[in-house]
This record gives sequence, C-alpha cells and structure tokens, in this order.
Amino acid sequence: MNDTATATRRSAEKVLAGLGELHPELHRIYRTLHAAPELSMQEHGTARLIEEHLERLGIPTFRCAGTGVVGVLENGPGPVVAFRADTDALPVAEQTGLDYASTATGTLPDGTETAVMHACGHDTHTAALLTSATLLAHARESWAGTVVLIFQPGEETAAGAAGMIADGLWQRAPRPEVLLGQHVGPGAAGSIRYRPGISASIADSWQVTAYGRGSHGSQPHAAIDPIVQVAHTITRIQSITSREVDPLDSAVVTIGRVAGGTKENVIPDSAMFTLNVRTLDQTQRERVLAALRRVVSAEAAASGAPEPEITELSTFPALVNDETVTHRAMSSLREFPDGGDVEPGQLLMGSEDFGLLGDAIDVPYCYWFIGGNDPERQERAEAAGTTTDLPANHSPLFAPVMEPTLSRMVEAAVVGMLTFLRTA
Repeated sequence: MNDTATATRRSAEKVLAGLGELHPELHRIYRTLHAAPELSMQEHGTARLIEEHLERLGIPTFRCAGTGVVGVLENGPGPVVAFRADTDALPVAEQTGLDYASTATGTLPDGTETAVMHACGHDTHTAALLTSATLLAHARESWAGTVVLIFQPGEETAAGAAGMIADGLWQRAPRPEVLLGQHVGPGAAGSIRYRPGISASIADSWQVTAYGRGSHGSQPHAAIDPIVQVAHTITRIQSITSREVDPLDSAVVTIGRVAGGTKENVIPDSAMFTLNVRTLDQTQRERVLAALRRVVSAEAAASGAPEPEITELSTFPALVNDETVTHRAMSSLREFPDGGDVEPGQLLMGSEDFGLLGDAIDVPYCYWFIGGNDPERQERAEAAGTTTDLPANHSPLFAPVMEPTLSRMVEAAVVGMLTFLRTA
C-alpha cells in the first residue's frame, strides 16, 4: 500500500468510526424517504428533509432546479470533491409488503394520478449521502478540503442534471476536481461493481401519436384505423434490432405504453405509444433513430393516414467513467477495511444523467454500483441460474435489504471522497 492509500485508509477509519452509532438515524432516514416518495421534479418534502438535516450540521445549502439541494461542506484549504445522490421516485405501485412500504400517490405531467414508489433505490442514495455528510462534519480533523453535496431531482426523466446546470449549479457551487456517485441495484448486498470507460448506455424516449379517421365499429371502411396502424408499427419496429443492427453490437427498443380509443365499437381518430431506445455510441444511435422514423412514417403511408407526430420525451447521454479516477477510487475501496467484494462489472444498457454534471464543466467522474439483494438469496439464485427472477430496479417488488447495503453505501461514499480530499 502506497503512502497516499495508507493516509486515505487511516482517515477513513477515523471518519467511519462513528457509523455504528448512526445506524438508527441512517435507517430512520431511509424508512422515512421510502414511505414518502415523490415524482421527478416534485421532490418538495424530500428537499426539505435534506435541507433540515444539513442545516443541523451547519452545512450551508441552496436550492437548484426547484427541488434540487446543494450543500457545501468547507473544511479548510484542499481539493474540492463533489458527490451526487438522486432523490426522485417512480410511478409504480409498491408490492413489497414492507411495514414502511409506500402508499403515496402523485400527479404525472399529463394530470394522471398514480401510485408512487422508490422502485429504483434513490432513497438509499439520499440516506447514505446524508449520513456520509454527518460523518465528515463530525470528523473534520481527519480531512481537509471542500465537499459539494448534490441532491439531484428528476433523474428518472433526465430533467434533473440538465435543470441544475441550467440553474447555475457550477456558478453557485465550488468547481470540483472530481465528481463521484453510486447506485444500488441487483447483486449481493454490499458488493461493488464498476467499469472504467463507458458504463451505461445512451437512452432516448419518444411518444408517437398516429392519426386516422374515426368511425363506427360496424363501418371500418369509412375509417382510417390508427389502432391497426399502431399495431403494425410496433410489430415492424421489433425488426430494427433483429434485422438492422449487427448482432455483435447492442441496441434495445422497448414499447412501454400503448393507448387509443374509448369504447370497443368506436374506431378512434388517433392512438399513441411510447418507446425507449438504448444504444452505446452516437453512430448506432443515429442509425436506430432514423430507422424508427422511417418505420413510423412508412406504416402511416401504408395505412393512408397522415404523418404521425413524434414527441421527444427525454435523452440520456452515455455514462463514461474516467479511467484514472475510477482506478483510484476503486483501489481505495478494495483496501478499506478488508477489501470486500469490489470487482469490474458488465456494461449496462441502463442509463443515467449523472455524467452531464461532470461533462458540463469537463470534470472527470466515477459512478459505481452497489448490490442490494440478500446475500444468501443472491447465492441461491446464482447457483440455480435464476438471478433474473430476483426483483430488479423499477420492479414493484424492488426492496434492497437495509444492511449491509446502507452501511456499505456510506462506506463507499466516504472512502471515495477521502481518496481525493486532503487526509490526515
């Protein structure tokens, strides 16, 4: 172990010495957040909870992009390190059966009422970063520098990072030398997976509205049926990845929603569907999106229908971890306290807007993933080859085990930040 790694480990041991005493508070914060999830860019109660916690620690805060909260923990001269946790939840009805399960509801942008759940684990991210801030604030003698604590709204819709940048995040907060973040997901609780370079995919989401001519169900010859048009479009779209993408490349096209009509004997004058596209490079992205536009337009022409309307809902950039930053952060995590399960992971077709925060100011970043499954259940599933049966992110059954997941996330955040701060 070199001198820098030794200093990082020594400081981390001092800072994290108080984690055991904070377990009740850590678990309380997590349960509170889990039971009161809020939709993207509507995280008002969550933002107040974060502000109140940081203010009790004496950490100045400011709002950014409405429901985003930024805390700046200054501790003398030294490097500036930023760490991001996302705070929003999903329009999913929870089915975990937990005694702190969500019964919350929310309103989608189109006015639809929906159940809301922390089905992607952002409650663990927020609870862990708040606890990390507590530990750092209580052990200032063990490190020096500035920590920028970013509690970002709207990750699920790709509105949050872009919104914070547009609202002057990096004009109002100190410019960091490195940006860090983490995400809970499948895998044994506490295990850490990372990937230098490209780590998560580009993602595009569209809404496609097909137009036709309405009529009575008994008179289809008088109609231009948009539901038939949409059905053929959806079927044809599936051939893009199976027949136009090289089998050695990766692309995913998912239809997530279909809607049209009000009654079984009424042919409507419009129908719609939403789609999500995942690609790994800009060339492939442009090829797949062009093919989608071609199919949508051609199926309308085949139906004798007007040109459909395509509305772009969101775009996520590729997540590209800096190799040097990733190597340093993961080396520190392997060495504290006993290494643990820290290994390179697979490239993910999931997406993140985290990288926008670093790309906006050309700051290198590292983003890693921590498992949240019960280790024994994970081991049994791996032995049986049934890991895909375990609830994953966005499932109504997704429920990371609190420990060791939460403690490991706090350890990872603290060790990651101390890797780049001045330690003592």
